Amino acid sequence: MKLSKTLKGDNGSIERLAEAEREERQVALEYIAEAWNTAEDDGIATQALAHASLFAAITSLVEHHGETAIAELIATLPDRIQAGEYSLSRSLQ
Repeated sequence: MKLSKTLKGDNGSIERLAEAEREERQVALEYIAEAWNTAEDDGIATQALAHASLFAAITSLVEHHGETAIAELIATLPDRIQAGEYSLSRSLQ
C-alpha cells in the first residue's frame, strides 16, 4: 500500500492506516521479545543482545532511509531517552 494513495482518502483511511501500523509494530515487538527471551534462555548476555539488536535496527534503517536521515533521527535520542520515552518503569501522569 502506498502512503500517497492512502493520504488522498478520507480521515478514516488515514486513521485505519495508523492503527494498522501500530498493530504491525506491536506484533513485530512481540516477535523481537520472543527471540530475545529465547536467546537469554540460551545464555546470550543482555548487553550482547542489545548491541546486536541496535546494530541490526540501525543498518536496516540506513538501508531504507539513508545515512543522513538516520543520523538526524539518532541525534534526537539523548533528549528522548532523558524524557523517559524508553523507560518501561516510568509512570505516566
